[in-house]
Formats: sequence, structure tokens, C-alpha cells
Amino acid sequence: MLFSGKSLGMEIGPSGVAFALLGGTVTAPRLERVSYRPFGPGVVRASLREQNILDTDTFTSHVKDAYNTLLHSGPRISVTLPDSVGHILLLDMEGRFKSRTEGLDMIRWKLKKSIPFEVADTHLDYQQLTMRENGDMALLVALVSRRVIGQYEESLVAAGLVPSRIDFNSFNLYRTFEQRLASLENCALVSYYDSILAIMIFANGIPEFVRVKELAGTPAVDSRVFMEITNSFLVHHERFPERVLQNVACIAPPDAATGFCDMVAEATGRVPVLLEAKAAVTPSDEAPADQTSLFPFTAAIGAALRSL
Repeated sequence: MLFSGKSLGMEIGPSGVAFALLGGTVTAPRLERVSYRPFGPGVVRASLREQNILDTDTFTSHVKDAYNTLLHSGPRISVTLPDSVGHILLLDMEGRFKSRTEGLDMIRWKLKKSIPFEVADTHLDYQQLTMRENGDMALLVALVSRRVIGQYEESLVAAGLVPSRIDFNSFNLYRTFEQRLASLENCALVSYYDSILAIMIFANGIPEFVRVKELAGTPAVDSRVFMEITNSFLVHHERFPERVLQNVACIAPPDAATGFCDMVAEATGRVPVLLEAKAAVTPSDEAPADQTSLFPFTAAIGAALRSL
């Protein structure tokens, strides 16, 4: 089998930094090595508006230390950040855009009253999902403060790395299991990762409902988590009463996966499929193969897949 060049994914969060080095191909990824370094209190915080990296020196040294153990010479990385650093939303817009620049300007104008920071300070990206029967465009929009994203970029460059792509954990969790999810029609993906609950519901492969909720300090199996899951599916049913949810998939910490899947089953009336990183990649002899060891690298694996 012919292997492509290596691709490096990196997840940054308040608890630490995780690297996943992939080889192989997108359809047959090989996990070459992983590396993780925890952050103590006061190093990184996830915030929409405020400074995220509070101790730049410690952050930089931990990133360098973790990177050096990978024995990888390429500085280019794809980075994934907690969803609570920015916003993900679905948006319908009338008509068509003449250019991508016009699209960005029109989305900023439409969102200017609902964005929790200055429109001029917003880094925004979008993807057109489909055209509605009434001619409206359905868009998936992601936005983040330029000040926040700039700090991550500057700190990574100071650590000797080149961040080529930066996006959110929800996208990269999906990307890790994209091949598996593509085979599930009209499905929902429910994840609980680093104290953030994310629910994505798809119709014919296109997302039609996205909800992300930070539940800091709340375990995966908890009445509050169950309430948020239940309410989200009720809202989706009210918006799309004609939809029949056929499949549900879950991502959850290994020690809570069974209980989390049970909650999702009760909320949806469907027996969910548990998605595990150990089934998404083939580990090399120098990488872990068990789910407990691999789970903290799930988002970093998805980030690495962007450039494989």
C-alpha cells in the first residue's frame, strides 16, 4: 500500500494540548504517533471575547515539548479549538451571492445584532449547504473573534509551528467519523467531549440542526445533560415534524459511554451507535490502540484528516 505524506492535527483546550500524527490516506488513515501535555490552571481558558492564552511562556514550552516527542519535522499543523471559543450556526439567506466577499459582508450584516462581539472583529467563514425550494440559500456559518484567533496563531508561530487551518472540535469530531456517518441516512450525531455537548442532525447528508452547549463541571451522564439532549430533539421535531430520525450516533468518554448512549436512546427512541477512535484509524506500533488511550485525541485526529 502506498502512503501519502504525514499530516499533523493539534487540539488546544483549557486542560491541555493533544497532537495526532497521521499517515496513510483519508480512507485508510494510519495513526503514527500521539502526544499530550496537560495545562495547569491559569494557562488557557476558552472565551469568546477575552484573552484565551493567559500564560504564553508555559503554553509555548508545553506545545514545543509535546511536538518534539512526535519526531516529526514538518511544522504545518491543522488546529482544532473548543466550540465555546466561537459560534457555529445554520442560516438561511435570500437569493444568491455574486461573490464570496459579498456573501461574507451580507452574513455579517444579518448577524450584526446577534454576534456577541464587534462585527469588524469577526473572522467568519461559511459553506453553502443547499438551495431551498423558495430560492433561499441554507448556509453553515462559523465565526470567531479576530483577537482570539490571532492570539492562538501568534503563540503557535512563537512555538515554531505553522497553523494552516483552524476550526472547532465539533467539525473535527465529525470528520474523524465522516466515513461511518456518511453511510447513515437521516442521522443525528450526539457528542460529549471536554464538557461540551454538541448535537448535529442531518437530512440526506446535510446538517439541518446544530446545537452546541458548554456544560463545564458536568459529567457526561447527568440529568442536566439529559435535559439538554431531550430539549434539542424536541426543538428539532417542532421545526421538522415530517422528519423521521433513522439513525443516531454517539461520541462520549469511554468510562461514561454506556450511560451516555442509554440517555440518548431514551431521548430519541433510537438505539445509538457508539463511535470510537480505535475503529477510525489503524495504529502503528508506536501509537496506542485502545479506546481509553485514544479518546483524548479524537478531535486532533479529525484535524489531521483535513490535510491528509
